[in-house]
Amino acid sequence: MKQYLDLVRTILDTGTWQENRTGIRTISMPGAMLRFDLQQGFPAVTTKKLAFKSAVGELVGFLRASRSAADFRDLGCKVWDANANQNPQWLANPYRQGPDDLGDVYGVQWRQWPAYKVLDANAGAQLADATARGFQVVTEFEEDGSNKILLYKAIDQLRQCLDTIMHNPADRRILFHAWNPAVLDQIALPACHLLYQFLPNAVTREISLCLYIRSNDVGLGTPFNLTEGAALLHLVGRLTGYTPRWFTYFIGDAHIYENQLDMLQQQLKREPYESPSFAISERVPEYAKTGVYEPEWLEKIEPADFSLVGYRHHEPLTAPMAV
Repeated sequence: MKQYLDLVRTILDTGTWQENRTGIRTISMPGAMLRFDLQQGFPAVTTKKLAFKSAVGELVGFLRASRSAADFRDLGCKVWDANANQNPQWLANPYRQGPDDLGDVYGVQWRQWPAYKVLDANAGAQLADATARGFQVVTEFEEDGSNKILLYKAIDQLRQCLDTIMHNPADRRILFHAWNPAVLDQIALPACHLLYQFLPNAVTREISLCLYIRSNDVGLGTPFNLTEGAALLHLVGRLTGYTPRWFTYFIGDAHIYENQLDMLQQQLKREPYESPSFAISERVPEYAKTGVYEPEWLEKIEPADFSLVGYRHHEPLTAPMAV
């Protein structure tokens, strides 16, 4: 994880102090990238103890399209508690549905993206195509003197990615994202890690992932997001028969919060240990061995199915999360 420490040093050396919505200043830097060869190890931070169980618990919550902090807590992840119940802006939001509600965050967009079509009532070919693709009629109405039909479908973006990996791995559009402008005013926190692109190589049977993050809390968020992205790539590779290879991590606004400086300064004094390896429970089917495609394991996976092997780390360090 030398790359991670180098990023911290670069932000401290070249970043500038900025104000932001949380009220806690940051040292911020525009544009950063980390790239890991997963065949050389898992990108787990070793200069402090990684909250691995919490990170994979959050990932499983996303895979299940959870929208409640209670669901994440049940999976061993408490990072959503403050955003759900202590964020003044969200507490005053008319779309909030009571304690622990988060709105349609990350996983809802990943697995149940709300898609609508408005078609002319007499557009027979278009209506037939839409219904064949799973859209259902919601209502009919009149607009500017023309009869219209409103159709709806919840799109499982992640499942579509796996299906495309299986059937058309040369496709350069194997991606999903969580930035839905229609619901930004209805959620506790607009997506930070918002665009994932899978790049399978049918010749080498390797699969890579590019992840774009619009805004990243480098002290706490980066180790968490690296864990989730790499774990997701391992899971997708297992279910589709590909070996995880390159994980490239792009950050738009890379920042360090002022109240996390002591934690990071301590980490910079520590020498990183060798990266651990990553393991998935044998109960999770491996397509490369079975030849049976079972994408339903996206919902059946449990946090306990993920583990780190040979993970050596320095003493734990803590810092508050800005909300």
